[in-house]
Amino acid sequence: MTTTTKKEQRLRRSRQTRVRIAIQRVARLTVFRSNLHIYANVLSDDGTKVLASASTAEKEVREQLGGAGKGGNAAAATIVGKRIAEKAKAAGIEKVAFDRAGFAYHGRVKALADAAREAGLQF
Repeated sequence: MTTTTKKEQRLRRSRQTRVRIAIQRVARLTVFRSNLHIYANVLSDDGTKVLASASTAEKEVREQLGGAGKGGNAAAATIVGKRIAEKAKAAGIEKVAFDRAGFAYHGRVKALADAAREAGLQF
């Protein structure tokens, strides 16, 4: 009997989503979360170029959060969601497909998605 790790299970779930998004031929908003930070990238429709990115590791975001070690909460994810939407719109992207990379749609991932929608990104 083979055992699969949590990471392998998450990556398996993410592959199914990415196949569906590839068929749509639309820009992809992908999210990665670690214990300390959350990262968001907007990738081109063929998945080869990063068109916009935002994360809690950026200096401006860390200053907003009040220093190091505060990037792992829903408030931080909300800031990153607004920031990625602004950067995507500046790059001329209005519509994206949301790729949660196998992470459950709640908590920080949901906060980022809701903030991006409120800032005008459609998905």
